[in-house]
Amino acid sequence: MLGTASPFTDIARSRRSPRQFLPTALSPADIRGVLEDAQTTPSNSNTQPWTVHVVSGAARDALGKELLRAEEEGRTSPDFTDGYGEGIYLERSQALGASVYRARGVERSDRDGRRAAVRENLEFYGAPHAAFLFMPALGDGVRTAGDIGMYAQNFLLSLTTRGLAGIPQTVLGVYADTVREFLGVPAELKLLFGISFGMADPAAPVNTLRTERVPLRRSVVLHDTPGVLDRR
Repeated sequence: MLGTASPFTDIARSRRSPRQFLPTALSPADIRGVLEDAQTTPSNSNTQPWTVHVVSGAARDALGKELLRAEEEGRTSPDFTDGYGEGIYLERSQALGASVYRARGVERSDRDGRRAAVRENLEFYGAPHAAFLFMPALGDGVRTAGDIGMYAQNFLLSLTTRGLAGIPQTVLGVYADTVREFLGVPAELKLLFGISFGMADPAAPVNTLRTERVPLRRSVVLHDTPGVLDRR
């Protein structure tokens, strides 16, 4: 009914980004369903600029080894710059990092433990599948990257509706050349990020982590739209 909550509300608000997965492979039907849902994503002038490579099984294992080797040798090759400035965005990023390390029982002074946690990113957190999201270089890339972001959200929400899970990982994009070479992707396609996905491990302490969202009043400005932010 118009104006009432729907199953989407539960799906969107229950989605999580697990950092430990079960090794069980998903069915072809589930993977295809997620990809078909993601394919419905809107895009600027219907350009549909996403090219998505999914790795599983032996390909997934071999690529993980290549990523770990690149990390060991310091061979980073990001297609896009990063950084969070010096204000609230940096603070939020640091708060998340601290929460993840606490959930893993890693002390701030434990450099080896922190590096091991980072390297788990490159092993897809144990997930049986990973999707790599590539985009063409169109204009300044902002609109295209926005389209890819919407694609990823559809992908993640589709997983959630099926009782599955995924985590978007920008760190996978830090090794863009390694991924492109392994997958045979042309240089003109840029790697924005990857999504590791499968079934979240319900016994993993790190998966109990719940990140906070700022109140609407800190991110939404209303103009002639009364009552929306009134306390209930």
